[in-house]
Amino acid sequence: MNTQTFKYTQPFELESGHELRELEIGFHTYGRLNKNRDNVVWVCHALTANSDVLDWWKGLFGKENFFKPDEQFIVCANILGSAYGTTSPLSINPITGQPYYLSFPQITVRDMVKAHQLLANHLEISKIDVLIGGSLGGQQAVEWAITEPDFVKNLVLIASNARHSPWGIAFNESQRLAISADRTFYAGTPDGGKKGLKAARSIALLSYRSYKAYNISQQEEQDNLTDNYRASSYQNYQGEKLVNRFNAYSYWYLTKSMDSHNVGRNRKGIEKALSLIKARTLVIGIKSDVLFPIEEQQYLSRHIPQSVFAEFESFYGHDGFLIETEALTNIIKSFLKTDVKGKIIQLQQIA
Repeated sequence: MNTQTFKYTQPFELESGHELRELEIGFHTYGRLNKNRDNVVWVCHALTANSDVLDWWKGLFGKENFFKPDEQFIVCANILGSAYGTTSPLSINPITGQPYYLSFPQITVRDMVKAHQLLANHLEISKIDVLIGGSLGGQQAVEWAITEPDFVKNLVLIASNARHSPWGIAFNESQRLAISADRTFYAGTPDGGKKGLKAARSIALLSYRSYKAYNISQQEEQDNLTDNYRASSYQNYQGEKLVNRFNAYSYWYLTKSMDSHNVGRNRKGIEKALSLIKARTLVIGIKSDVLFPIEEQQYLSRHIPQSVFAEFESFYGHDGFLIETEALTNIIKSFLKTDVKGKIIQLQQIA
């Protein structure tokens, strides 16, 4: 299915106070709204993903999977600032007639959610049955559930948090330092900063996976090597893979947006903000996740009123939320069939 585009022709005000004179949102939908309009599953995607959720979350979304286009109306929209069809640093600035590049205004997770709320209104969605996201997608989902408490029935937050940690910000800043060390980043061309982006992706991978994952998947089979290691080749390959599908400017702004995530900002604190959520909530953590440690998900679950917590082990670390779809299916299926009102149910044993 091709990307659809929603054009919002009025000024779009950002949390910073700056405006985008016009806004485009690229999105995918699968299936149809049912007669009662209560079968919406909205997916918030992570940092470098796109709106084609059936492509990148196979095993959880698809004709033979738990979330089926034949039964649900599945929506996934590209986030503000991304490289896949929504207004971004490579979009044309209507004032200058040239791409924004580094003149693009600062954006936050709240701005991403605000844009998607406009799309939901355009699609005539009055209620989301399941709002789900992992990592940066989970940050968007929790924001949405706070800003529109009556709009979301079931909330699923995976490997995410209520506020981006100093550890996560440090990883993102290290990646931006790599990008800014590439002088072409300041050249104002669509492929500027490519070498820096490759290095940034290599840094990011160290936070997405784990020591154990590298030690098993990239271990050498012989003892006489002094160069050209599998781990080195893997880092180069993954860096090139991202460069071929993304751009340094979107990456720069999106990592800044992730750093901005703090549900307590201007809401009298994080716990007060989380207490506003009315949705039945499932919070899932991954035991081996070093980027979003499991205590961050436990914190979410403690302070969201109707919340349950589940955890599972994964060889893949943080990336397990994209890969361990069988474990996720088992946990989510159990949650949606369980009454969580007034009690906490530990679901980790089923994973």
